[in-house]
Amino acid sequence: MELEFDVKVTSGALYDYLLYHTYTSFSGMLGTLAGVFLLIAFVSTRYVIYLIAGVVLIAYLPCSLFLKAKQQAVNNAAFKHPLHYKMTDEGISVSQGESEEKQSWDSCVKAVSTGKSIILYTSRATASVFPKKDLGDKKEALIQMISTHMPPKKVKIRF
Repeated sequence: MELEFDVKVTSGALYDYLLYHTYTSFSGMLGTLAGVFLLIAFVSTRYVIYLIAGVVLIAYLPCSLFLKAKQQAVNNAAFKHPLHYKMTDEGISVSQGESEEKQSWDSCVKAVSTGKSIILYTSRATASVFPKKDLGDKKEALIQMISTHMPPKKVKIRF
């Protein structure tokens, strides 16, 4: 079984990945929860400082992640041109121009989906992002390939 496709990682795709990665982490949830508690404290005490602190905590993460995604898309050479993926029973190969990297299926940590992307984590903090709009009719084949080569407990992809 073999699957090949190209994806262009845009700032929007990066933002989608960063949002998912941050808000499913302990620190992302903790920051949002703290912001909500500050807003609740404002409602009960009417101290404006609680309102300001709550709004800052809740709004800071998405805004800073948006700016980070924009900056990475502009400054990282890997995101300027499409990435070519080739998935086989042995593993995943990603190439761009003359460079190519290979990864075995065993080294993949988890696979998840968001509304806009399928994300294949290759470590706890790095991932391959496959924007669904770039996959077209190969989306289901990609999901099948991932599901075949990774343990079910590591795959959290919804259609």
